[in-house]
Amino acid sequence: MLPIRDDQPRYSTPWVNSFLIGLNLLIFFFEWTLDPRSLEILIRQFGVVPSHLVALLSGSPRYSLLSVVLPFFTSMFLHGSWMHVIGNMWFLYIFGDNVEDYLGHFKYLVFYVLTGLIAMTTQVLVSVHSAVPTLGASGAIAGVLGAYFVLYPKARVLTWFFVFVLWVPAWIILGYWFALQFLSGTASIAAYAHQNVGGVAFWAHVGGFVAGALLVKAFGERQLRYPYVRA
Repeated sequence: MLPIRDDQPRYSTPWVNSFLIGLNLLIFFFEWTLDPRSLEILIRQFGVVPSHLVALLSGSPRYSLLSVVLPFFTSMFLHGSWMHVIGNMWFLYIFGDNVEDYLGHFKYLVFYVLTGLIAMTTQVLVSVHSAVPTLGASGAIAGVLGAYFVLYPKARVLTWFFVFVLWVPAWIILGYWFALQFLSGTASIAAYAHQNVGGVAFWAHVGGFVAGALLVKAFGERQLRYPYVRA
């Protein structure tokens, strides 16, 4: 199922969401200009490598606290391919504007980064011995999807399904997506026991979605400068 657009109205301009989409695309364009060796160095330095955290906690002098912690932030803005970045940005474009509308601009930015950090931490806890860099905005975007699931479950999403295009309630689309990530993550746990297994960071998706669903109400709805009733 591929979402095309939703029918949930918004009442403000999604400046932060647009900025995040633009920043992710700009950074990927930069990645695209690099030669393979330089790109590998960039990803290894700014992507999250779980085994580096284990080495740091074990007292290894090879890694500093900054070199291990900084990638938890920078990895959210790196992508491995055109399909990777376009797929992530498409979901953020469809669902992020309404979550920003609810939270307000600054709180939305904090929420996005925080759920992204929780998502990456979840993935690292599941794959602590992996030497493969983890990168992508999908953990933070999963947090946005979790928030949308809680805030607008009855919103309709125009969805392409094989040869059909249907309006489907958001709770079905996002619930199906979450179930698929959880089941896929459960099936892949055995693979994470090996150091050099790549693929999809399903547990980052699960952790981000759950974090977003649990935290969005705690962040609270933005205070409107000119209150009005939403009909």
